[in-house]
Amino acid sequence: MPSPRTRPATVLLLASALAVVGLGPAAAPAAAATIPVGAGSYSDTRPPGTSGPTTNTGTPVTPKVTAAARNRPVPTNDWWSSLAFQRYGDNPYSTPMYGHPLTYQATAGGLDVGYPTTPVITGDGRQYEFAHKRDLTIGLSGLNSPDTKADAWSDWTVTPYWSDGTRTLRTTIGHGSPFVYAKGTGGNAQITTAGAPSVFADQGNVLGITVAGHHYALFAPTGSDWNVSGSTVTAGLGGKDYFSVAVLPSTGALATFKKYAYSFVTDSKVTWSYSGGTVRATYTLTTEAKEGTERGTLQALYRHQWLHTTDALTSYTYVSPRGTMKVRESASFTTTQKAAAVLPALPKSGGVDAARLRGYLNDVVNASDPFSGAVDTYWTGKALGRLAQLVPVADQIGETGIRDRMLNLMKGRLQDWFTAGGANEFSYDQAWKTLTGYPASYGSDTELNDHHFHYGYYVYAAAVIAQYDPSWAADSAWGGMVKTLVRDTANPSRTDSAYPFLRGFDVYAGHSWASGHQGFAAGNNQESSSESTNLSAALVLWGSATGDTSLRDLGAFLLTTEAESIAQYWFDADEQVFPSSFGHDTVGMVWGSGAAYSTWWTANPEEIHGINVLPVTGGSLHLGGEKAAIRRNLAEMERENGGPAVEWRDVLWEFESFADPASAKAKWDAGNGGYTPEAGESKAHTYHWINTLAAVGAPDATVTGDIPTSAVFTKGTTRTYVAHNHGSTARTVTFSDGKTLSVPARSTATSTGTGSTDPDPDPEPPTGNTFQLRAGGVLTTATGGTAGSDTIPSGNGANHDGTPYQPLVYEVRGVNGTLTSGGQTSFRLQVDAGTTVGLGQQARVSYDFTGDGTFDRTETYHYFATDPVTGWEEYTQARGLKSATGSLSDLRGGTVRLEVWSTIGNGASKLQTGTDKSVVVIPYS
Repeated sequence: MPSPRTRPATVLLLASALAVVGLGPAAAPAAAATIPVGAGSYSDTRPPGTSGPTTNTGTPVTPKVTAAARNRPVPTNDWWSSLAFQRYGDNPYSTPMYGHPLTYQATAGGLDVGYPTTPVITGDGRQYEFAHKRDLTIGLSGLNSPDTKADAWSDWTVTPYWSDGTRTLRTTIGHGSPFVYAKGTGGNAQITTAGAPSVFADQGNVLGITVAGHHYALFAPTGSDWNVSGSTVTAGLGGKDYFSVAVLPSTGALATFKKYAYSFVTDSKVTWSYSGGTVRATYTLTTEAKEGTERGTLQALYRHQWLHTTDALTSYTYVSPRGTMKVRESASFTTTQKAAAVLPALPKSGGVDAARLRGYLNDVVNASDPFSGAVDTYWTGKALGRLAQLVPVADQIGETGIRDRMLNLMKGRLQDWFTAGGANEFSYDQAWKTLTGYPASYGSDTELNDHHFHYGYYVYAAAVIAQYDPSWAADSAWGGMVKTLVRDTANPSRTDSAYPFLRGFDVYAGHSWASGHQGFAAGNNQESSSESTNLSAALVLWGSATGDTSLRDLGAFLLTTEAESIAQYWFDADEQVFPSSFGHDTVGMVWGSGAAYSTWWTANPEEIHGINVLPVTGGSLHLGGEKAAIRRNLAEMERENGGPAVEWRDVLWEFESFADPASAKAKWDAGNGGYTPEAGESKAHTYHWINTLAAVGAPDATVTGDIPTSAVFTKGTTRTYVAHNHGSTARTVTFSDGKTLSVPARSTATSTGTGSTDPDPDPEPPTGNTFQLRAGGVLTTATGGTAGSDTIPSGNGANHDGTPYQPLVYEVRGVNGTLTSGGQTSFRLQVDAGTTVGLGQQARVSYDFTGDGTFDRTETYHYFATDPVTGWEEYTQARGLKSATGSLSDLRGGTVRLEVWSTIGNGASKLQTGTDKSVVVIPYS
């Protein structure tokens, strides 16, 4: 091993002093070779023979940013990172960037803009793409820039910059923004379209054009005039330097968009909070009025956002690879979600035989090499994660000797990595403001890929150690290095000069990105969403164990947000995201342009379905919130696989246990003896996991505790309440159904109950046959809701009789019921078209009898023609059936879905929610 580098005494004192404040030391002192952090250290130079960020041909690269941004840490692993990371040496501009609803690509002449609305299925049916296709280019007359740089950025917006020595152009673009805000000097505003545009509105400085079937509005300063010549549209700026372009949801939206065309976005920021089992996040845009005084704007919300907001939305919508985006007319909106549960381990239960578990634990701890030869950051992390899951399991059955041997193994390996100068170390890159572990793997060095995947395992292992040995986790010991890894991967600070804000997590997209450079035609990507949430869960546990509530709450925000995104965009839980032409129920990878039924390394269905499950931990419990999606997922895996899992059977058994613990246990019982565990798994963990859930039931996401380290499990009518108290004094945990649980200091406590006092608006399984409609797409047997309404989008002048068009969807799952002989579906729906003439609403009720994802019975009713008088009108099944497929049968864990849409007309209407006047009644007892 190389000899350790020296630690100058003055540097040691400085770093030690800084390490006790915040997340760690300031930027590395320029003269030091080894930067001490508490008992550990990292290097400010890479080990000999290793590489940092390079082009695809191996040429070293530095961030491609303007002088104004040169000292800011670049947020690699973003949707726009190719602006700053020139991965391909022959492209000094960018690859396609997917902001949604718009797509972008920087070129010499400016910013190519597209609005892809038709999915294309590629890769032998394995990938769907809304690929970037240029509709127009936003530029300046004569602009021919040699490159494009990142000039400024905030939480989900970025400003690319062009200059050819005569002309300069800046455009501000972002997730959810239908606008591109441009500032230019040295030339006229110029819009070059992909084909000759059709003009639908000409108001001088405001021009409405249609290109490739998409409607755009061009806004120049007051007093200017747009001139159309073939496919070139220009306007003099009259001494001003600004103009904007917007994609319109319809030509009729022009007046609304004109109102905000000169309210230029200058900043985007998310704030979050955790309190009493609830995560709230507020997304705010800051604007500057270029003309007039308007400071508002328009934002298109992704599905994972609009499902969880009560803020008013317009009837405007956009198409995106993530399903329908809905538009809000405001500079901010807030989402509210039940926090995703995290536990250090599943609770102790009578389903686990201690002697058998002890044997499995000894197999791990007595192995000749518990780290299985791992040398790089990823595989070392996997091995650390495997041990971390077993520490609390050993503790549960009183095997403190095994527990402590595992803790010592983890400490030794982490301390090795946390000390510069040996065969393993972390190295800080001053140019890219990042910490890279060497030996690196999977492009974590040359492409800055996957840091959150790799380091999440380290933070998780450190959190488990901190639970049992707080002194080890002190900043003055090894906690400072843990926090340094957190700063690299999930830094909550926007003012830290050494690391970017939330490097890999895209706060607006709701999930992380894996590629550091985003150098693909399909945008950025993320494969193992579960390894991303592994880091978030680790933050919850580390923050709880060390008393750092800010990091704990950050972890709760990241985990809860990404859990919903995973459900919608990886697993299509509501079956409202994947295109109907895409023949898969899950994807292995999400791309900016869409998603793919694949992995980076194999087409094996087991790994495609398992890669977004592993590692299975106490931070994976959110997966149990979508049981029907799990069943569909595993049914497809077996179809594609030609039978049950063989290679990753343990991971997939554990996945099944989130929905059907008894079935998973039957598979374990039948086949546990003759398989090789997945690299991050062990028979000890799989046995404990599957048999515990078989005893206590699957995770119940409908009930939450008032601390993040609490969870509920339901088996039949019995709930098991669990909470872990990391604190030094006892506390009482209160659950959302009113249950309280006293938890001693530094302990896990459990209790059971029937859940009979549950006031939750979506109990599982539901009882009764009358379901109220609730905001957020819920059908519930609960009463006492708050009256409200949802907006039924306009039919946009077309006839949609019998075919759902942008429907409101309400659903309940896990329904059990015996069909009433001769019974029929009935409903009462309160609808109101206001004063709009010629509207009609239509309903469809669908039944999935077993919850397997296939609707066995569908009933479409004749539409109801509303009058143009403000006030609720009642639409019932008495309008009669228009069509029906299948026959009614008993429900066994089934799903009932209501869809309501505008059949005719050119305006939005309302559907009442939260009262017993809008209900669906099913013919079951």
